[in-house]
Amino acid sequence: MKLAGAPISWGVCEVPGWGHQLDPERVLSEMRALGLTATELGPDGYLTPGLIERHGLRLVGAFVPVVLHDPGHDPLAGLLDDPPGEGMIVLAAATGSDGYDARPELDEAGWATLLSNLDRIAAALGPRAGLHPHVGTMVEKRDEVERVLGGSSIPLCLDTGHLLIGGTDPADLVRADPSRVAHVHLKDVDAAMAARVSSGELTYTEAVRAGVYRPLGQGDVDIAGIVTGLAGSGYDGWFVMEQDVILSGPDERPAENVRQSIAYLDKVLAAE
Repeated sequence: MKLAGAPISWGVCEVPGWGHQLDPERVLSEMRALGLTATELGPDGYLTPGLIERHGLRLVGAFVPVVLHDPGHDPLAGLLDDPPGEGMIVLAAATGSDGYDARPELDEAGWATLLSNLDRIAAALGPRAGLHPHVGTMVEKRDEVERVLGGSSIPLCLDTGHLLIGGTDPADLVRADPSRVAHVHLKDVDAAMAARVSSGELTYTEAVRAGVYRPLGQGDVDIAGIVTGLAGSGYDGWFVMEQDVILSGPDERPAENVRQSIAYLDKVLAAE
Protein backbone atom coordinates (compact mmCIF):
# COMPACT_ATOMS: atom_id res chain seq x y z
CA MET A 1 0.00 0.00 0.00
CA LYS A 2 1.47 3.33 -1.11
CA LEU A 3 0.69 5.46 1.94
CA ALA A 4 1.42 9.17 2.26
CA GLY A 5 0.79 11.98 4.71
CA ALA A 6 -0.43 15.53 4.15
CA PRO A 7 0.14 18.81 6.01
CA ILE A 8 -3.61 19.29 6.55
CA SER A 9 -3.50 16.42 9.07
CA TRP A 10 -1.24 18.73 11.06
CA GLY A 11 -3.66 21.66 10.67
CA VAL A 12 -1.76 23.34 7.82
CA CYS A 13 -4.25 24.78 5.34
CA GLU A 14 -4.43 27.34 2.53
CA VAL A 15 -7.51 29.06 4.02
CA PRO A 16 -6.64 32.39 5.71
CA GLY A 17 -7.24 32.32 9.47
CA TRP A 18 -7.65 28.52 9.53
CA GLY A 19 -5.76 28.08 12.79
CA HIS A 20 -2.26 27.76 14.17
CA GLN A 21 0.16 26.73 11.40
CA LEU A 22 2.92 24.41 12.55
CA ASP A 23 6.51 24.77 11.40
CA PRO A 24 7.30 22.63 8.31
CA GLU A 25 10.29 21.01 10.01
CA ARG A 26 8.09 19.67 12.79
CA VAL A 27 5.46 18.36 10.39
CA LEU A 28 7.92 16.54 8.15
CA SER A 29 9.92 15.19 11.10
CA GLU A 30 6.76 13.75 12.64
CA MET A 31 5.76 12.17 9.32
CA ARG A 32 9.10 10.38 9.17
CA ALA A 33 8.89 9.33 12.83
CA LEU A 34 5.54 7.69 12.04
CA GLY A 35 7.14 5.70 9.23
CA LEU A 36 5.64 7.62 6.33
CA THR A 37 7.73 7.85 3.17
CA ALA A 38 5.76 10.42 1.15
CA THR A 39 3.67 13.56 1.45
CA GLU A 40 1.53 15.93 -0.56
CA LEU A 41 2.76 19.50 -0.93
CA GLY A 42 0.28 21.41 1.22
CA PRO A 43 -0.48 25.12 0.74
CA ASP A 44 1.44 27.09 -1.87
CA GLY A 45 4.84 28.06 -0.45
CA TYR A 46 4.64 25.95 2.73
CA LEU A 47 6.91 23.11 1.61
CA THR A 48 9.58 22.88 -1.06
CA PRO A 49 10.75 19.76 -2.90
CA GLY A 50 14.22 20.22 -1.41
CA LEU A 51 12.93 20.33 2.15
CA ILE A 52 10.77 17.26 1.56
CA GLU A 53 13.74 15.37 0.14
CA ARG A 54 15.98 16.35 3.07
CA HIS A 55 13.51 14.65 5.39
CA GLY A 56 13.67 11.46 3.35
CA LEU A 57 10.18 11.86 1.92
CA ARG A 58 8.80 11.72 -1.61
CA LEU A 59 6.45 14.32 -3.06
CA VAL A 60 3.39 12.57 -4.50
CA GLY A 61 0.90 15.33 -5.21
CA ALA A 62 -0.36 18.86 -4.72
CA PHE A 63 -3.83 20.19 -3.93
CA VAL A 64 -4.58 22.99 -6.41
CA PRO A 65 -7.82 25.02 -6.08
CA VAL A 66 -8.50 26.57 -9.48
CA VAL A 67 -11.45 28.45 -10.99
CA LEU A 68 -12.90 26.25 -13.73
CA HIS A 69 -16.31 27.81 -14.40
CA ASP A 70 -15.36 31.34 -15.49
CA PRO A 71 -15.21 31.73 -19.30
CA GLY A 72 -12.86 34.70 -18.87
CA HIS A 73 -10.24 32.65 -17.01
CA ASP A 74 -8.01 29.96 -18.52
CA PRO A 75 -7.01 27.50 -15.76
CA LEU A 76 -4.89 25.39 -18.09
CA ALA A 77 -2.49 28.24 -18.83
CA GLY A 78 -1.62 28.59 -15.16
CA LEU A 79 -1.13 24.84 -14.71
CA LEU A 80 1.20 24.64 -17.71
CA ASP A 81 3.14 27.81 -16.88
CA ASP A 82 3.67 27.01 -13.19
CA PRO A 83 3.17 23.28 -12.53
CA PRO A 84 2.86 22.47 -8.80
CA GLY A 85 5.78 20.14 -8.32
CA GLU A 86 5.83 16.39 -8.90
CA GLY A 87 3.11 13.81 -8.55
CA MET A 88 -0.63 14.16 -8.86
CA ILE A 89 -2.22 17.54 -9.54
CA VAL A 90 -5.30 17.39 -7.32
CA LEU A 91 -7.69 19.99 -8.70
CA ALA A 92 -10.59 21.53 -6.81
CA ALA A 93 -13.24 23.57 -8.64
CA ALA A 94 -12.70 26.74 -6.62
CA THR A 95 -15.40 29.37 -6.26
CA GLY A 96 -12.92 32.24 -6.57
CA SER A 97 -13.32 33.21 -2.89
CA ASP A 98 -11.33 32.11 0.16
CA GLY A 99 -12.66 29.32 2.34
CA TYR A 100 -15.22 26.57 1.98
CA ASP A 101 -18.22 27.84 3.93
CA ALA A 102 -20.25 29.24 1.01
CA ARG A 103 -20.48 28.85 -2.74
CA PRO A 104 -22.59 30.13 -5.63
CA GLU A 105 -24.82 27.99 -7.84
CA LEU A 106 -23.63 27.31 -11.37
CA ASP A 107 -25.88 28.02 -14.35
CA GLU A 108 -25.74 25.95 -17.55
CA ALA A 109 -23.12 28.22 -19.11
CA GLY A 110 -20.94 27.82 -16.04
CA TRP A 111 -21.28 24.06 -16.15
CA ALA A 112 -20.41 23.96 -19.84
CA THR A 113 -17.26 25.98 -19.16
CA LEU A 114 -16.28 23.83 -16.17
CA LEU A 115 -16.69 20.55 -18.04
CA SER A 116 -14.88 21.88 -21.10
CA ASN A 117 -11.97 23.04 -18.96
CA LEU A 118 -11.78 19.65 -17.26
CA ASP A 119 -11.50 17.93 -20.63
CA ARG A 120 -8.84 20.40 -21.78
CA ILE A 121 -6.85 19.74 -18.61
CA ALA A 122 -7.25 15.98 -18.97
CA ALA A 123 -6.07 16.12 -22.59
CA ALA A 124 -3.04 18.26 -21.73
CA LEU A 125 -1.93 16.61 -18.48
CA GLY A 126 -3.27 13.09 -18.84
CA PRO A 127 -3.73 10.91 -15.74
CA ARG A 128 -1.47 13.21 -13.71
CA ALA A 129 -4.47 15.53 -13.08
CA GLY A 130 -7.64 14.60 -11.23
CA LEU A 131 -10.65 16.46 -9.88
CA HIS A 132 -11.24 16.48 -6.13
CA PRO A 133 -14.96 16.88 -5.24
CA HIS A 134 -14.73 19.14 -2.20
CA VAL A 135 -17.14 20.82 0.21
CA GLY A 136 -17.56 24.51 -0.59
CA THR A 137 -16.45 24.20 -4.23
CA MET A 138 -18.42 24.04 -7.46
CA VAL A 139 -18.33 20.21 -7.39
CA GLU A 140 -19.54 19.08 -3.97
CA LYS A 141 -22.91 17.33 -4.08
CA ARG A 142 -23.78 13.92 -5.47
CA ASP A 143 -25.51 15.20 -8.61
CA GLU A 144 -22.51 17.43 -9.33
CA VAL A 145 -20.10 14.52 -8.99
CA GLU A 146 -22.29 12.47 -11.33
CA ARG A 147 -22.38 15.34 -13.80
CA VAL A 148 -18.58 15.44 -13.89
CA LEU A 149 -18.34 11.67 -14.30
CA GLY A 150 -20.86 11.69 -17.13
CA GLY A 151 -19.80 14.91 -18.81
CA SER A 152 -16.01 14.84 -18.78
CA SER A 153 -13.08 12.46 -19.06
CA ILE A 154 -11.17 13.74 -16.02
CA PRO A 155 -10.26 11.11 -13.42
CA LEU A 156 -11.08 11.71 -9.76
CA CYS A 157 -9.24 12.17 -6.54
CA LEU A 158 -11.47 10.04 -4.31
CA ASP A 159 -11.65 11.99 -1.06
CA THR A 160 -13.68 9.71 1.17
CA GLY A 161 -14.61 12.47 3.60
CA HIS A 162 -15.61 15.28 1.26
CA LEU A 163 -17.64 12.87 -0.86
CA LEU A 164 -19.59 11.62 2.15
CA ILE A 165 -20.29 15.13 3.45
CA GLY A 166 -21.47 16.12 -0.03
CA GLY A 167 -23.90 13.20 -0.24
CA THR A 168 -21.91 10.61 -2.23
CA ASP A 169 -21.06 7.27 -0.64
CA PRO A 170 -17.40 6.80 -1.66
CA ALA A 171 -17.71 3.02 -1.32
CA ASP A 172 -20.56 3.04 -3.87
CA LEU A 173 -18.42 5.06 -6.27
CA VAL A 174 -15.55 2.58 -5.92
CA ARG A 175 -17.89 -0.31 -6.65
CA ALA A 176 -19.50 1.43 -9.61
CA ASP A 177 -16.48 2.87 -11.42
CA PRO A 178 -13.07 2.20 -9.85
CA SER A 179 -11.34 2.98 -13.15
CA ARG A 180 -12.08 6.70 -12.68
CA VAL A 181 -10.08 6.83 -9.42
CA ALA A 182 -6.56 8.17 -9.98
CA HIS A 183 -5.66 9.27 -6.44
CA VAL A 184 -7.15 8.77 -2.97
CA HIS A 185 -7.49 10.97 0.10
CA LEU A 186 -8.45 8.81 3.07
CA LYS A 187 -10.65 10.49 5.65
CA ASP A 188 -13.11 9.11 8.18
CA VAL A 189 -16.15 11.16 9.10
CA ASP A 190 -18.68 11.56 11.89
CA ALA A 191 -21.78 11.14 9.72
CA ALA A 192 -24.13 12.84 12.19
CA MET A 193 -21.98 15.96 12.20
CA ALA A 194 -21.62 15.77 8.43
CA ALA A 195 -25.42 15.85 8.14
CA ARG A 196 -25.43 19.10 10.13
CA VAL A 197 -23.07 20.59 7.55
CA SER A 198 -25.31 19.43 4.71
CA SER A 199 -28.37 20.93 6.38
CA GLY A 200 -26.64 24.26 6.96
CA GLU A 201 -26.71 23.94 10.75
CA LEU A 202 -22.89 24.04 10.84
CA THR A 203 -20.43 25.64 8.48
CA TYR A 204 -17.67 23.46 7.16
CA THR A 205 -15.09 25.31 9.25
CA GLU A 206 -17.16 24.89 12.41
CA ALA A 207 -17.48 21.17 11.73
CA VAL A 208 -13.75 20.70 11.23
CA ARG A 209 -13.05 22.58 14.46
CA ALA A 210 -15.59 20.34 16.25
CA GLY A 211 -13.96 17.13 14.96
CA VAL A 212 -16.02 16.00 11.97
CA TYR A 213 -12.96 14.13 10.75
CA ARG A 214 -11.97 11.13 12.82
CA PRO A 215 -8.92 8.84 12.81
CA LEU A 216 -9.44 6.10 10.24
CA GLY A 217 -11.72 3.37 11.52
CA GLN A 218 -13.36 5.60 14.13
CA GLY A 219 -16.00 7.21 11.92
CA ASP A 220 -18.76 6.15 9.54
CA VAL A 221 -16.89 5.74 6.23
CA ASP A 222 -16.27 2.18 5.06
CA ILE A 223 -12.51 2.71 4.88
CA ALA A 224 -11.70 -1.01 4.89
CA GLY A 225 -14.14 -1.71 2.07
CA ILE A 226 -12.79 1.17 0.00
CA VAL A 227 -9.15 0.17 0.46
CA THR A 228 -9.75 -3.49 -0.32
CA GLY A 229 -12.14 -2.68 -3.16
CA LEU A 230 -9.61 -0.44 -4.87
CA ALA A 231 -6.85 -2.98 -4.37
CA GLY A 232 -9.06 -5.66 -5.92
CA SER A 233 -9.76 -3.44 -8.93
CA GLY A 234 -6.05 -3.03 -9.65
CA TYR A 235 -5.61 0.48 -8.25
CA ASP A 236 -1.90 1.16 -7.85
CA GLY A 237 -1.94 4.84 -6.85
CA TRP A 238 -1.31 6.59 -3.57
CA PHE A 239 -3.50 6.64 -0.48
CA VAL A 240 -3.00 9.99 1.25
CA MET A 241 -4.15 10.15 4.86
CA GLU A 242 -5.99 13.36 5.63
CA GLN A 243 -7.78 14.16 8.87
CA ASP A 244 -8.29 17.91 8.52
CA VAL A 245 -7.87 19.66 11.86
CA ILE A 246 -7.79 23.23 13.15
CA LEU A 247 -5.16 23.79 15.82
CA SER A 248 -5.33 26.41 18.55
CA GLY A 249 -1.60 26.37 19.28
CA PRO A 250 1.72 24.49 19.07
CA ASP A 251 1.08 22.26 22.09
CA GLU A 252 -1.53 20.17 20.32
CA ARG A 253 -0.41 16.77 19.01
CA PRO A 254 -2.16 16.01 15.71
CA ALA A 255 0.38 13.29 14.92
CA GLU A 256 -1.46 11.03 17.39
CA ASN A 257 -4.49 10.90 15.08
CA VAL A 258 -2.23 9.96 12.18
CA ARG A 259 -0.62 7.23 14.29
CA GLN A 260 -4.04 5.77 15.07
CA SER A 261 -4.96 5.85 11.38
CA ILE A 262 -1.79 4.03 10.38
CA ALA A 263 -2.45 1.36 13.03
CA TYR A 264 -5.97 0.88 11.67
CA LEU A 265 -4.73 0.48 8.10
CA ASP A 266 -2.16 -2.06 9.30
CA LYS A 267 -5.04 -4.12 10.70
CA VAL A 268 -7.01 -3.83 7.47
CA LEU A 269 -4.07 -5.03 5.40
CA ALA A 270 -3.27 -7.85 7.83
CA ALA A 271 -6.85 -9.14 7.53
CA GLU A 272 -6.68 -9.53 3.74
